[in-house]
Amino acid sequence: MNIRQVDGRRGWEWIAEGFQLFRRVPMVWILLCTTLLLIAATLGLIPTAGQFIFTLLSPVFLAGLMIGCRTLEHGGQLEIGHLFAGFRNPGPLITIGGIYLVGQVLIVGIFMLVGGDVLMSLLLEGKRVDENELKNVSGDMLSASLVALTLSIPLLMATWFAPLLAVFDEMPPVEAMRTSFFACVKNIVAFQIYLIVLVAFTIIAMIPYGLGLFVLVPTVFASIYTSYMDIFQVGANSGDVSESA
Repeated sequence: MNIRQVDGRRGWEWIAEGFQLFRRVPMVWILLCTTLLLIAATLGLIPTAGQFIFTLLSPVFLAGLMIGCRTLEHGGQLEIGHLFAGFRNPGPLITIGGIYLVGQVLIVGIFMLVGGDVLMSLLLEGKRVDENELKNVSGDMLSASLVALTLSIPLLMATWFAPLLAVFDEMPPVEAMRTSFFACVKNIVAFQIYLIVLVAFTIIAMIPYGLGLFVLVPTVFASIYTSYMDIFQVGANSGDVSESA
């Protein structure tokens, strides 16, 4: 698999190109994302298991949206049915979701371990703490949060492109996650710019009662597709010189 190293400015341009895909059929995009949110909320009504199920299925739904992006890019129509297109071959995608879920569970376990017994009692049992304990807990929580963040970033990098690689390039789940991780590492500057711009847009989107999220969320989904096309599809966009993985 050929992984391209693109110019840092592409991080911003992925979002701009994602917005262009959103602009083609904005109401369909909003309906798709609202449907996905309703599915997540419905599963969330099931204690613990619902969140696990949605995490397992998230790569399947994402793959469907990416199939919709490709259809839209090639002149076809984006439809609600695209949200479920990943269920045609869900096995590899659910496996990716399973690996991600296990990783998240391990990270939460490490978070609790680093945070100590007091933090664990505070979060799990709602235990009250006095002022002195609160100071210690605050320090432990900061340390635990930094450790969790450090571990979460590589996991996110491994899953960013994995559903697309599994669907479009028919990669096995583990290989797809490995390739996704190294693609993100090779283009770390572009992703840093992408993240900075995304944080700024998120703040702006939240100002008018969060209404801007109806535009931002579909744009982010579409930008995942545009970043994939830029990094893995030679000649798809205006990135720099290609390099082999």
